[in-house]
Amino acid sequence: MRKTPPLPLPVKRALAKLGEDIRSARLRRRIPTTVMAERAFITRMTLGKVERGDPTVSMGIYAVVLFVLGLTPRLSELADARSDAVGLQLEEEQLPKRIRLSRKQTEKS
Repeated sequence: MRKTPPLPLPVKRALAKLGEDIRSARLRRRIPTTVMAERAFITRMTLGKVERGDPTVSMGIYAVVLFVLGLTPRLSELADARSDAVGLQLEEEQLPKRIRLSRKQTEKS
């Protein structure tokens, strides 16, 4: 039996919130679990895991469930580089202050 590694607490909380949000979105749309599971090509048991934020469910299944709910555009923005403030700042810090041509490049010109 394969065991998943322990998850950091913020990750557990984020997955639990995602599951709760998916469940409430399904309920707001008045979609029964049987219909939702059918549309997502999963079992009701797997849907239950999704709605609990189970980390053993594949990201692909979460993506399909979000698609069924019409929330796919938000999925594509999850790790968008334009909203990665830390990554953008680190990238900017690594930009060279000056750019010099190597001798080989100046001789070719």
